[in-house]
Amino acid sequence: MEPLRHAGPLGPAPVEAPQAPQAPQAPSRARQARGPGAPSFRDVLAGRLAAAEEVTFSGHALQRIERRGIALDRTTLERLAAGVERAAAKASRDSLVLVDDTAFVVSVRNRTVITAVDREHMRDQVFTNIDSAVIA
Repeated sequence: MEPLRHAGPLGPAPVEAPQAPQAPQAPSRARQARGPGAPSFRDVLAGRLAAAEEVTFSGHALQRIERRGIALDRTTLERLAAGVERAAAKASRDSLVLVDDTAFVVSVRNRTVITAVDREHMRDQVFTNIDSAVIA
């Protein structure tokens, strides 16, 4: 059996000399001064939050709404958005939101309507893959 051999020097590793300080970097885009007429951070944030509260519709949902003649007025959309918000507050992922005579299956995380069913087509329907139901 051969004895163990160590190729490097024994003892603590050598200490490297400190590096010279680097010049300050240019401010990021978020910290640059805004020009005249540019929106403030508060305005941009408010716009993003408002957009996050809106509900979008998948292509499939839009086809169902058109084919079934489901009317979507401002009040219905506001109630739908409020129902999605209530589902989100309860940590729901996929919810059935009932607004008057229309059922919407919604991906709460994405705030996207997956499908829509009117009263006439609700008979004998089984809604699967939902974890909550909201009456809005």
